Amino acid sequence: MNIRSLTRGDGVVIGAAVLLFIASFLDLYSIEGAPDSADIPSLWASGPVLLGVVLAGLIAAALIVVARGLPQPPKVAGLELAPFGVAFAVFAAWSALGNVFDPAGGADNFGGSSDGPDAGLGLILALVATLVMAGAAVATPLVPALKGALLPPARPAAPQQPYGAQPPSGYGYPGAQQAPFGGGQPGQPFGGQQPPQGQPAAAPAPDFSPFWFAVPVPRPLFAEDGSPTPIAELAPGTWYLAVEQRGQALVAQTQDGRRGVLQDTSGIQRG
Repeated sequence: MNIRSLTRGDGVVIGAAVLLFIASFLDLYSIEGAPDSADIPSLWASGPVLLGVVLAGLIAAALIVVARGLPQPPKVAGLELAPFGVAFAVFAAWSALGNVFDPAGGADNFGGSSDGPDAGLGLILALVATLVMAGAAVATPLVPALKGALLPPARPAAPQQPYGAQPPSGYGYPGAQQAPFGGGQPGQPFGGQQPPQGQPAAAPAPDFSPFWFAVPVPRPLFAEDGSPTPIAELAPGTWYLAVEQRGQALVAQTQDGRRGVLQDTSGIQRG
């Protein structure tokens, strides 16, 4: 699982899940005039709250994080895990809201009396946690600030070289010094560096040198034949190899060897 592919929105979901887990051990009820020694149950003592709020929220967070972190997340009934996680998060928030309004579950309506316990601190915090979780799960694909990478991509490490030896360079070496995107040395026009000779590259432009890069947010990779259907999704926190430039687009190679066209190259980070 690649944790560097998680977004800021996923970080909010994780934080909300932690808050929900803590809230589950706090008081379910708040009873006016109850002594401090009163044994008030936690959220784990109520079946509807445990299943509909606590476990539903924790399952939602797990599904969302796993769907984002795995390169090929498993599917359920042909559907990806992320929509299930969003649905569980919304359901948990809805259930928490209902339990806050009626923490006694209707038991306070016997005998014509509407008096009963109020929602406890644990139930109120659970409502806050599930609302935050559901909001982040729904808004992450829509808000650019939440789609950003949670962790910065780790730079590819160069192997140790003997004292005085020159580091290797050229195609496929992550630690090599590369020219800025679209050009040669800083301050020089495009084409200041020639591509390495004798190495496999899919007919790069004469003035292009392959380099490693990472994307700031998830971006689709399209087939080289111009098909509108993406063949893969580039995830933040992972290094990909750019092997050719086509105008403003790049022909990129994934870690499993697939090649495609990255049309949106704005904000990419070079290795």
